[in-house]
Amino acid sequence: MPQTTETTPVKKYSAGLRIWHWSNYLVISGLLSTILFLRVIINMRGLFPKMQQVLQEQGISATEQQLRGVGRLVSHRIWGWHIYLGVALAVLLGWRIIAELVAPAMQRFRARLQRAAQAPAEGTGFRLRKSTAVKYSYLIFYLLLTVMVVTGLLLVYADDVEALHKLEHDIKEIHNVNMYLILAFIVVHIVGVVWAELHKDRGITSDMLHGGTLADKE
Repeated sequence: MPQTTETTPVKKYSAGLRIWHWSNYLVISGLLSTILFLRVIINMRGLFPKMQQVLQEQGISATEQQLRGVGRLVSHRIWGWHIYLGVALAVLLGWRIIAELVAPAMQRFRARLQRAAQAPAEGTGFRLRKSTAVKYSYLIFYLLLTVMVVTGLLLVYADDVEALHKLEHDIKEIHNVNMYLILAFIVVHIVGVVWAELHKDRGITSDMLHGGTLADKE
């Protein structure tokens, strides 16, 4: 009798991509958290009167200038974390590029685009994961991520390079607008995944954790 050999199913998402996905999520969450702390939670302008009141209740007198010095110290520390996380994001972007280059052909983003475009419609239902538009939206996200990393690194060196210093305001505006676009994408992405999990395209989150198999869903 001829012997049959079992072939290992090809994972839909490579280990490198899955590690990148969740690491990217954590780093971007950290970056957005630093902005939230600086602009909302510890907005020093709004905290100055309250800080003076608390200090006066304890019999301590502090001028606004002294409190501003404390505020700058806190802000610089948080901005330091923001920069470190930004560097981590740049490393992860490089990781994503390398992971794409070394991944098997069937696991590459281009192959997923082709499968999404060639997949026949199943009945009249809308298959979110089969949507080519959704796959192309990830290209937009990668572009936004690249802009975020490049502008962030330029801002880090803006004070040291005269040419960058002249463009610092414009670079900062691009960086800030890009941040809101990434935030909007993340919100839409999460809503889309939840919607799909609750309807006809279950298993997206599980696939991104365990890899999934092309035979199951593709």
